[in-house]
Amino acid sequence: MCPCCEASLRVDPVTRAVISHTPKPVARTFADMEAAAKAMREGDVRKESLFRQSVENEKNKADLLDKKFAEAVKKAKEAPDMSKPLLRDFDLD
Repeated sequence: MCPCCEASLRVDPVTRAVISHTPKPVARTFADMEAAAKAMREGDVRKESLFRQSVENEKNKADLLDKKFAEAVKKAKEAPDMSKPLLRDFDLD
C-alpha cells in the first residue's frame, strides 16, 4: 500500500523493486445524472456572479487610477523644481 496515493503496490522481495502498481479506485463524485446537472447549473450561476464582480471591479479601476494620477500630479506640483541644477557647497567656492 502506497502511503501517499493509497495505491496497491506489488514489490519483489528479493530485488525490492515495484513489480506492479494498481491505483486506488476513484469514488464517484455524483450519485446520479440529476445531481451532476444540478451541480453544473450551480457552477454556471457562480461563474456568472464572478464575471459580474470582475466587470464591476474594472469599472471602479478607472476611477481608482484617475485618483492615483491626480494625487501624483499634486505631489509633483508640490515638489521642488528640478529643471534648475541644485547648488552644492563646493559649487559656491
